[in-house]
Amino acid sequence: MSLVRRAVAEDAEEVLRLRQVMIASMSPDAPTDWQAGSLPGLRSRLADPGGDFAAFVVDHPDRPDALAALVVGTLEYRIGGPDRPGGLLGYVFSVATDPDARRRGYARACMDELLAWFRERGAGHVMLTASPDAEPLYASMGFTRDATPSMRLYL
Repeated sequence: MSLVRRAVAEDAEEVLRLRQVMIASMSPDAPTDWQAGSLPGLRSRLADPGGDFAAFVVDHPDRPDALAALVVGTLEYRIGGPDRPGGLLGYVFSVATDPDARRRGYARACMDELLAWFRERGAGHVMLTASPDAEPLYASMGFTRDATPSMRLYL
């Protein structure tokens, strides 16, 4: 039996806690006051198993009611192209493992479940942004560097 399960609405606070673990690993002084505003929307998405949002988690083996690992992804529709005629692509974000649960294969197991979810829904490819520490994991799973430049505008 797999350790990985699909996250449900009751996991929302733990999902946000692990997301903060990921954010803090890149920016140690990042604020946490965003979580209260994010909680209702996250609960709603986690309660909709048929939607375009999925989170896969591993329960913490040493702490009841805590999560050890998390992987979150969304399906997006963009007009089809040569590499995805159907227009669907997967986007992975919020990959996090609790510091005391690392090096046990939890993130990989969650990623495997998320990739299967993307395949079942017909995603043509999957995108993610990798930190230098996580890049070897993704490369071992077949991800390659994307040469397409990315830009951002905050609204």
